[in-house]
Amino acid sequence: PLLRLVMGDLSHLQIDAADLPDHAVHWVRDQSFPVIIEAPAQVAKGLLVGGLTTRDIARLDFYEGGYDYALVPVEVIAGGVLKASQVYKTAEGRWPVGAPWILGDWARDWGPVVLLAATEMMADFGRRDPHEVARRYPQILQRAASRLRAAQSASPRTLRQGPPRDSIEVITSRRPYSEFFALDEIDLRFPMFDGTVSPPVTRAAFVAGDAATVLPYDPVHDRVLVIEQFRFGPYVRGDLHPWSLEPIAGRVDPNETPEAAARREAIEETGLVLDKLLPIARYYPSPGAVSEYLFSFIGLCDLPDGTAGLGGVAAEAEDIRAQLLSFDELMLLVASGEAENGPLILSALWLQRERDLIRRGA
Repeated sequence: PLLRLVMGDLSHLQIDAADLPDHAVHWVRDQSFPVIIEAPAQVAKGLLVGGLTTRDIARLDFYEGGYDYALVPVEVIAGGVLKASQVYKTAEGRWPVGAPWILGDWARDWGPVVLLAATEMMADFGRRDPHEVARRYPQILQRAASRLRAAQSASPRTLRQGPPRDSIEVITSRRPYSEFFALDEIDLRFPMFDGTVSPPVTRAAFVAGDAATVLPYDPVHDRVLVIEQFRFGPYVRGDLHPWSLEPIAGRVDPNETPEAAARREAIEETGLVLDKLLPIARYYPSPGAVSEYLFSFIGLCDLPDGTAGLGGVAAEAEDIRAQLLSFDELMLLVASGEAENGPLILSALWLQRERDLIRRGA
């Protein structure tokens, strides 16, 4: 399936099983793809693909080239015969080598999301440099994982009467911007509640990966931890003080659950190891213009004096100040309007509703 996405039509190709002697396939450590390395007395199993056109090679080069994989000559064994071929390899030491790579494991853990990511990548063939696309690949994977998560988790429909997604007619679509976020602009028609179809309309939205938020709460001391950091959204709106009070938050990586993301972000931003996670809600914060989908939690933990301080991931230019607040102080921030962050307000109000029960359980 991945080969078909990268190359398109495969009907003109001759594809046979083949072995590459004295080589092995391993995971690239902490990545979603493999690397072929020299390994005496071992055999890398794969496919020998013949009949490739110049365009086929160009598409393969585009997909592989951003990661500094290039074709090198090798000899493979196919049908018991030694044949000259080429294989994509990288310079020794370019990628850290992990465990032996097993196709079935990759297909189970990464296959569906990588296929969606490859669709977005190959849409840039002939338009962008492969290294530029590779630089954006973590964000491409996140967006792909979010689409996959959306397709696999249907929310209840007890009141909503709108028709399913496939009833919407897409006329044309464009992606004029793609970096950490992407911008999709689509001309479409959609079914209306009176049974007619809308006239052609143009809609645009920021495409962002799913994210998790967590508000740490100590039910024994009845206090929470909030973080403060500079936010570009308030800045471009013209806010006179673009530093925001928030719960801990971060993108959900392609290979993790929202719960795991909440725990990871708590460690990265504040050094906190959370105990039980209490789910608050999952929701679109601004569905008219943003695809972002949030998973919000309360994280039970100990918050002794001295827990607050500075944190964040330096490589991501995060500059975070954590502060301890009593529950009453938190609610005063909500009442005064100083708490302007949606997930923080939602988390505070949910905690207000459930606080007595949580404290009794503690």
